[in-house]
Amino acid sequence: MLQSKSFVKKTRQGRVVKVVREHYLRDDIYCGAPSCKTCDTSAARLSTSASTISIVDTNVVLNQIDLLESPAIDDVVVLSVVLEEVRNKNLAVYNRLKALCTNSLRKYFVFSNEHHKDTYVKEMVGESPNDRNDRAIRVAARWYQSHLGVNTQVLLITNDRENKRRAIEEGISAETVESYVRSLGKPDLLDLVVLSSSGDVSMEDVEDLRPSKKKVIYSEHKPMSEITSGLLHGVYHQGKLRVNRYNPFEAYVGSESIGDEIVIYGRSNMNRAFDGDIVAVELLPQDQWRDGKSMIIADDEDDEEEDVHLVPSSADDAPRNENLVQPTTGSVPPVSGRPAGRVVGIIKRNWHSYCGSLEPMPMPAGNAGVAHALFVSKDRRIPKIRIQTRQLGNLLDKRIIVAVDTWDCLSRYPSGHYVLLIENAINTRPFSSQVLACLPPLPWSLSSEDLAKANREDLRHLRVFSVDPPGCKDIDDALHCMRLANGNFEVGVRPKHHCESLLALSDIADVTNFVLAGTPLDEEASQRGTSVYLVERRIDMLPKPLTEDICSLRSDVERLAFSVIWEMTPDAEIISTRYTKSAIKSCAALSYVEAQARMDDSRMMDPLTTDLRNLNSLAKIMRLRRIERGALTLASPEVKFQIDTETHDPLDIGMYQIREANQMIEEFMLAANVSVAEKILRHFPLCSLLRRHPSPTKEMLEPLLQTAAAVGLDLNVSSSKALADSLDRAVGDDPYFNKLIRILATRCMTQAVYFSSGDLSPSEFSHYGLAARLYTHFTSPIRRYADVIVHRLLAAALGIAKLPPIFLDGPQLTGIADNLNYRHRNAQMASRASVELHTLIYFKKRPTDTEGRIVKIKSNGFIVFVPKFGIEGPVYLVPKGDKGADWVVDEAHQRVTKAGTNITYGILQKVRIHMEVVEPQPNRPKLELTLI
Repeated sequence: MLQSKSFVKKTRQGRVVKVVREHYLRDDIYCGAPSCKTCDTSAARLSTSASTISIVDTNVVLNQIDLLESPAIDDVVVLSVVLEEVRNKNLAVYNRLKALCTNSLRKYFVFSNEHHKDTYVKEMVGESPNDRNDRAIRVAARWYQSHLGVNTQVLLITNDRENKRRAIEEGISAETVESYVRSLGKPDLLDLVVLSSSGDVSMEDVEDLRPSKKKVIYSEHKPMSEITSGLLHGVYHQGKLRVNRYNPFEAYVGSESIGDEIVIYGRSNMNRAFDGDIVAVELLPQDQWRDGKSMIIADDEDDEEEDVHLVPSSADDAPRNENLVQPTTGSVPPVSGRPAGRVVGIIKRNWHSYCGSLEPMPMPAGNAGVAHALFVSKDRRIPKIRIQTRQLGNLLDKRIIVAVDTWDCLSRYPSGHYVLLIENAINTRPFSSQVLACLPPLPWSLSSEDLAKANREDLRHLRVFSVDPPGCKDIDDALHCMRLANGNFEVGVRPKHHCESLLALSDIADVTNFVLAGTPLDEEASQRGTSVYLVERRIDMLPKPLTEDICSLRSDVERLAFSVIWEMTPDAEIISTRYTKSAIKSCAALSYVEAQARMDDSRMMDPLTTDLRNLNSLAKIMRLRRIERGALTLASPEVKFQIDTETHDPLDIGMYQIREANQMIEEFMLAANVSVAEKILRHFPLCSLLRRHPSPTKEMLEPLLQTAAAVGLDLNVSSSKALADSLDRAVGDDPYFNKLIRILATRCMTQAVYFSSGDLSPSEFSHYGLAARLYTHFTSPIRRYADVIVHRLLAAALGIAKLPPIFLDGPQLTGIADNLNYRHRNAQMASRASVELHTLIYFKKRPTDTEGRIVKIKSNGFIVFVPKFGIEGPVYLVPKGDKGADWVVDEAHQRVTKAGTNITYGILQKVRIHMEVVEPQPNRPKLELTLI
């Protein structure tokens, strides 16, 4: 049966057009129940013995995905109308739902109700899309009940009061999430239930889950219609809220509309906004703007009840979230300081799962078994979260994960629930049988069929080698270099893993030969987004048979590659570039140390060492040319641990050493990424996945300029080239001085992000740090899904593969880029958390005296960076609770002086400090730095 389906959409040019599509309806779509007497049960996914089948609506999926992922919830039908609506509203939840529906161990079945002739519904006149979808869900539920008969109960699960009422009127069994979970007889599952913030759930359903109501504490958020109008007329200002790392009661919102940072003082003015939320801000009257010279360091134990009396920081702290604070009493004199404001609405939430521990609260009378507790995140920027749990005794004294549900204006704290997830949304679950079924059998070896496919070149005769961190197993890039008859070099870049450094680059195993688009393996890699590198563990994006064997470019085995081959002059000028799928055989898998030792040993003249030296010579020229174009040479304090192989405890800690061998590999990976970016964009101008690095704003660079001025440096930040030249001139008698300045400069930068080329104008494509007009990630497909996408784009540009249909779906491409950015940030946070944990373990038994450098000055202390260990933390000059009145801050010269003495501490000054792990609160150890 053929139906016409019409809808309106907005084009990129802003025009609204009506789209009419043919919609085919069928009567042979299976229901998925093995007990069905009329459908083909070979495609059944539900339990054979299922007496109840649940159908969930869209809001249940969006809000209760943690619950749905519990193994206790099964025999669920997901309607195609729900799946599509979830995809449009939240791609991350959509990916988790798809993983459930494709997991052979779970009883989830997707029913195409929009294509079944008995369940498809047309939109009625005056009916909203939401009401139409709710009606479609009820029609499908009623059809299921009629289709399966009286022996199977079909239950519609919805927290929408109106949808539930209509369902019951239409003869459909319907329950709220909470009542359904209670009926399962598993009280612990209630910990996973997300409380509704819309008032749809009846009070009897959540009576023992909802905290008691109090007086209004926060202002109501403005409706989006009012926010939109306010933004248009300049009454409100939009930006991302960034909470101070050292002071959770102060935040900043960068506003393009006023060209400055707006400071938000106190929880009241933050108005329930979380770090990373996109918010609408209203400026306070200018007489409420405050001076910032008395900002001092806050203690972990500071009570957030008194946040309204905080004194703000100075302007230099705004961009980097490194401010220091102390509660004060009394009135604050009005001054013409930085713009201050208050949050009036949340445009986009940044809630996710948080790691921390519980503070027990008294169990309310009459609720036996249900305990209220306050969750304290180990990230001090996150407010305490109120949860209800029946597992309090089991969860105390443990690190747990909590997700935020709501934050009512009547509650001092947000409400959340305990989830069985790991911090930073990192998926550590084993790969499913469906994913593993996509892998070729082991042992895998190159066949004649492999060579015949994709116009693959046989380059096994070339002297190919890889250079990686020691012990690297997921090698996804390699190089070769040989001199041509005309005296030029032919340089090939092929697959390897490169350890995260400043710009995290590698290259190029032919992963897409094994990860085919649309397969369960591809879906899993898309959801995970990236491999995660912890101090002593790697959480893979792809199963180990691929990462460490089939795709890894190990030495002395034949492997498939995707090659970028340049002809270059001895002066590193690229004469020509070509791309090809290839077969290679690496002759050596070197570590950076081994490669550097070969290049430095003048006695070694073998062909491999000669290749290394030739490549290094070219790389030095390429690097110099890049810097001359304005590329920045920044620095970051990367920490390296030596781990005990038996106890897995850290034995030693220090900063990671960068050698010429590292920089050599980096240069060729950068060049490969730039070349591929140019190629794919030329062929696919509207759907290429690229990577951009926005220029830092003037406000973001202000802390660097203030620090530089305090030590007599004049930095020019008018362009990346000007900043790079200024950093090169920032030298002194201290050999570490320049690196410290570059570390401070790194902290002023924006984050590089993935994007679809169809979403931005070409002027926004550039990469500030690399001074590159175009850039992408092609060089690490074993560990980054972005590179997998780019491999597919390049193969299609070369005509050796078809472009997957997903590249024709602009919104989905945007969603994929957003998910990749989200996963990349989470991986970075997990990596930093791993370093933090191992740092605490190391110093717990090793109190240490060492040298540090002051990187930020405040009135009762300063922030110190410890070069030997790559560690940073606050040092107090006055006892806890003291307002620091004895110390006077000179903001202009970045100095703090004790009143009446000549004791002075200045920016970048060397100080001796004592480092020791202390535990001021149970289960919350911290590394304490004290001045010697």
